[in-house]
Amino acid sequence: MKTRLRLLFLSLLSFGVINAQSPKKPTASEIYESIQKLNFLGSVLYVAAHPDDENTRLIAYMSNEVKARTAYLSLTRGDGGQNLIGPELRELLGVMRTQELLAARRIDGGEQMFTRANDFGYSKHPDETLAIWDKKEVLNDVVLAIRKFKPDVIINRFDHRRAGRTHGHHTASALLSMEAFELANDPTAYSEQLSNTTLWQPKRLFYNTSWWRYGSREAFDKIDKSNMISVDIGVYYPLKGVSNNELASIASSQHLCQGFGRMTTRGTQEEFIEFLKGDPLNGSDNVFEGIDTSWNRIAGGQQIGQLLHDVENNFNFTNPTEHLPVLLQAYQLISKIEDAHWRAIKTKEIKSIIEACAGMYLEASSESHWATPGETINLNIEVLNRSEQPVLLRSISTSENLEIFKDIHLTNNSKFEFKEAIKIPKNQQPTTPYWLAQKGTLGMYKVSSALIGLPETPRIFNVDFNLLIDKTPITITKPIVYRYSKPDKGELYKPFEVIYEVTAALTEDVYIFENDQQKDVEVIIKAGRANVEGSVEMAYPDGWQVYPKTQKVSIANKGDTQKVIFTIIPPKNQSEGLITPMVKVGNKTYTRELVEIDYNHIPFQTVLLPSESKVVRLDIKKRGENIGYIEGAGDVVPESLRQIGYNVSVLKPEDISAENLKMFDAIVVGIRAYNTIETLNFKQQLLFDYVAQGGNMIVQYNTSHRIKVDRIAPYDLTLSRDRVTDENAPVTLLSTNHEVLNFPNKITAADFNGWTQERGLYFPSEWSPEFTSILSMHDKGESPKTGSLLVAKHGQGYYVYTGLSFFREFPAGVSGAYRLFANMLSLGKNEL
Repeated sequence: MKTRLRLLFLSLLSFGVINAQSPKKPTASEIYESIQKLNFLGSVLYVAAHPDDENTRLIAYMSNEVKARTAYLSLTRGDGGQNLIGPELRELLGVMRTQELLAARRIDGGEQMFTRANDFGYSKHPDETLAIWDKKEVLNDVVLAIRKFKPDVIINRFDHRRAGRTHGHHTASALLSMEAFELANDPTAYSEQLSNTTLWQPKRLFYNTSWWRYGSREAFDKIDKSNMISVDIGVYYPLKGVSNNELASIASSQHLCQGFGRMTTRGTQEEFIEFLKGDPLNGSDNVFEGIDTSWNRIAGGQQIGQLLHDVENNFNFTNPTEHLPVLLQAYQLISKIEDAHWRAIKTKEIKSIIEACAGMYLEASSESHWATPGETINLNIEVLNRSEQPVLLRSISTSENLEIFKDIHLTNNSKFEFKEAIKIPKNQQPTTPYWLAQKGTLGMYKVSSALIGLPETPRIFNVDFNLLIDKTPITITKPIVYRYSKPDKGELYKPFEVIYEVTAALTEDVYIFENDQQKDVEVIIKAGRANVEGSVEMAYPDGWQVYPKTQKVSIANKGDTQKVIFTIIPPKNQSEGLITPMVKVGNKTYTRELVEIDYNHIPFQTVLLPSESKVVRLDIKKRGENIGYIEGAGDVVPESLRQIGYNVSVLKPEDISAENLKMFDAIVVGIRAYNTIETLNFKQQLLFDYVAQGGNMIVQYNTSHRIKVDRIAPYDLTLSRDRVTDENAPVTLLSTNHEVLNFPNKITAADFNGWTQERGLYFPSEWSPEFTSILSMHDKGESPKTGSLLVAKHGQGYYVYTGLSFFREFPAGVSGAYRLFANMLSLGKNEL
């Protein structure tokens, strides 16, 4: 089922406010730390391939102990991973993982950047990775990131010397970083970038190494470390009340969809970085050796440094307002420095500090969390000065370039609220994640040059608060938000978005027709504004029929939905294609669906995607009716099996009993169930007994790491990291006479056409003779892998272990995957 609105209430390790969407309200300690960072003019860029690759310990250390401006460049958004907390995969998973990265950066103090590379799944070699990604374009983005961020130091997470021995994306990220190190200062390299940025040469490049690079701690202890720097990333921060590694653990725990929630750690802990290229360290253990990171670095900076160091050295924690006159003087000087790069960075930093020292609360909240083009939205403006410093609100400006003069004297703790309205332009494009706005390729997102590298779509609708503080004009910009409350949660925030006036969603990603019988398909139409009138019809493939041809749409209230039913009539023979609802309102036709992603640890996400689902007329037969499904880390296999006519009941561990199991023709165990559900260890014998008494048990892939059961199978079975990542890799049928390849569907090599992302993963490498190996497959240049599908007769029933990626193939409507799974469920039933 296409369940995309997720409400998950998670118990998290928290640092400060759990609500990821509420505005930041700095304490005096945080203001002081911001001033410390204001006085450090040095930058570090950390480079890796995916969300959760980053070493939050080192990012937190560089940001909070060294005080350097620190960013993580993740080449991808992690679209090819798996989701342990919900159904979102591919593009929607990339949206989630992007926001989890930003949540981590809010904690460890770093910034976040990306390239246009699409995480297409596991890759065994960087050559394959760079061919699919388009090396020239991703290298362009890495060079651009360096030229824009201008790091003094680059630190690679992975080793460029390990091609073919680890994830190809990982090695590729290091190779690209190595190459971009010099190219960023080459005027002939990607010269078109230089109209919007300037050349830059980082001083040094490092590799963040560790004992795992050498196989064991003992091996690492023996190597020559003369080319390495070690730092204690367990340093304690009294102002925060936590150690750096505690902070890093909390940041890393934001990667919840990848199962990174973890205990915090504290105490001395060494981290190693290996010098690779650039200016020699000359025996120093300081990554910034020989680099002036003070205000003296820039012309005119000495006076600024004197002012700001005086504030830092004499900071008043009980009354930060005391420092406003000096901060305003420094702000005026910073706004005049010639170095455009540092001027922009430090102007933004000091404005935030001035705002915090004045205790300013500035907010523009809309009456709804979305609007449509041409709509007028009412705003509630709240302005509050919580200091003795006189502040004048001269005016506010909106995104329409409309300036509204106020001339309100903001006296200490006197709140001012007033209403304003903004009109959304009729030609305004919706505010969906920018990298999803255009159709890309398997390896690359299609993005306009102005947006490359940005972590998320810039907020289009903002309010500028034009202030006069001690005769100094200063403008503070706030994005429009939606603030509301719920009785069971309290105050909540959502970003303000622009959506289409109407969207339409199909309730399933794929519709499987096991025969030529018609099916009713539900379309849910949602109004982005009030009083939507129009019609909806369906686009469908040749050979299929849809009834009725068109239906009326009439929705009175904004946010309400209307459900309509179309009858889909498949052809007689096997066929597949796409269906798309097309909603016509006036002279416009809309073909997008609105997807909302709602988890506590990340801001509410609104995504507009093409509204389309696959329809598949299958040539499929099956035996048995009732399936018990034990959920694992999250997949849509139960819904997919229902599509082909099975009655599927989801079994909780506590429901597994000998009596209950008798109800089912087969039991299917979800992906990574043995990695995530500890109580299954106490239910395994019941399941094995069920098989012995004539049942079928199908176990989908697990990893050997953190396995929570003593026995995976009734016979010996050893998991490995073997996988076949090429979804087009040839498949050899080994046991051609085995029932699983012949009944009730004849399986041939053609059933492995059209697979997506991979063949399978984490295949067993060893198994007892009771198992029969059914298939052989391998990636180019590798030995055959024969553990993808293993079948064992156990008593009167069958135990099946499979690493084939059915959890990816079912949502993609791969017909051969359905036929093979039906055979697995039908084992032993050819006499029925």
